[in-house]
Amino acid sequence: MRATALGSTVPELDPAPLGSLFLGTHPKSAFSMAIPPVLSLLKQHDLHSVVLFGIESHVCVLQTTLDLLERGYDVHVLADGVSSCNRDEVGLALARMRQAGAQITTSESAAFELQATADKPNFKQFSQIIKDERENTQMALETLLRHRPLI
Repeated sequence: MRATALGSTVPELDPAPLGSLFLGTHPKSAFSMAIPPVLSLLKQHDLHSVVLFGIESHVCVLQTTLDLLERGYDVHVLADGVSSCNRDEVGLALARMRQAGAQITTSESAAFELQATADKPNFKQFSQIIKDERENTQMALETLLRHRPLI
């Protein structure tokens, strides 16, 4: 959504460390993030898979997921990366996204899937990040997914 309406992103989510992976900030008034500038970037970079996370799983994340699936994208939603003001909405939204064809996974599972092998030169660094963040990941899963069906 627009930073002028809701405020800026918290410093912990500063995209600067992503370097060339950061493709910009795109203000929107639609709930879905499948807006022309984003769709253009996906096409420009020949991307067919998208990993989604964000606030309000039952609104913005859901509508973005449905829009991207409708356009033929392979959508992966991080269950430990979505939330809602009403916690009961999360499980229902994840179930709906799964029914629509999205893959529901966790941040750690997605990271290992993207890493694919321990043979890569950066595996030790990657592995250390996973170890360092294990407690935070576990706490996020427990907090966000407590008492919520994932199917």
